This record gives sequence, structure tokens and C-alpha cells, in this order.
Amino acid sequence: MVNNFAALTSVRSLHNALDAHGIAVTRNTLSRYIQILLDAKILMECLRFDMKSKKSLSGERKYYLADLGFYFGLNTDNRINYGPVLENIVYTYARAHGYSVSVGRIGNLECDFILRSAAMQYSYVQVSNTIALSKETEDREFRPLEIIQDNYPKYVATLDLLLQQRNGIHHVNIADFMGNGQLF
Repeated sequence: MVNNFAALTSVRSLHNALDAHGIAVTRNTLSRYIQILLDAKILMECLRFDMKSKKSLSGERKYYLADLGFYFGLNTDNRINYGPVLENIVYTYARAHGYSVSVGRIGNLECDFILRSAAMQYSYVQVSNTIALSKETEDREFRPLEIIQDNYPKYVATLDLLLQQRNGIHHVNIADFMGNGQLF
């Protein structure tokens, strides 16, 4: 769980992976282990939300680390996959500022985060290391937000220094955005 934070995970797929490696454990036991990690505040759970039906989806969900030190304590190589790390940082930031956070599904596409404030104001966030190096990456990050048919704010959060706007979607630098205490 710690090594796969920010990835869609289900107890069924986890059970199948462990079973394939010859580790016999029941799904019920796996669910209890995950709950222990949640109760111990090591993991934070982010449910999936279907934008079309406006319902929470059971099964797959994402888990984020309360402290990235858990990951780096288990992994000693110096290669960092910035995608999940940045996603974890944005998730933690949003939760710390009182947002309710879900992972959005829009047909076959995914919106990294649907944020809901205490005042029931929504915003949508896509997170990527950069969109500046590839038109394909830029399109992949903007496309789910462009499909959403409401007028709540939409953000693409990256580490890019050169920011752009596209179809009313805000492109923000994560460090500047958080450093200035801005809200989504």
C-alpha cells in the first residue's frame, strides 16, 4: 500500500496480486489491515465519484500517505516518481484546508480530484509534474476538465514556471499556489 500510494487500488486486485505471489490471505483480512493503516493515520482514503451518476463508486479507491516519509523510509533509491508525490501533496493540502476530496470519473477519463468546501463549493484539480514538454500530456491533463459541464473552478496544477490558460481552466504552479496560501 505504501509503495503504491496515489494509485487506484481495490481489495480484490490486491488479493489477486498477493495470491499470484503465493501469499495466502483472505480479502477480509486485507480489508482489516487497510483499516488498521487508516486508523493509525498512516494512510488516507480517497473514494471515487462518478460525475455522470453523481454517486460514489464502490470498489477501487486511492490511498494517500499522511507522511511521505513512510514511502522514503521503505525505499532507499534516489529516483522519485513526481506524479504520485505531487498528487499526494495536493491531496494533503486540500484536506488540511477543509476540503472533502474524491477522485472523479468522467466516462473513461479520470479527474484527479473533486474538491468540495464546507460551503458546498466545488472545484476540480488535475495534477502533473509538467505539461510543458508534450502536447499529448497537456491534452491528457486538460481533457477531463474540459468535459465537465458546470461552472465551478478547474485547475491543472504542475511544477511548470510558464503557465497557460485553456478554455477557462487555471494552470497553477503548485509551489507558488500553496506558498501563497491560495485555495482551490
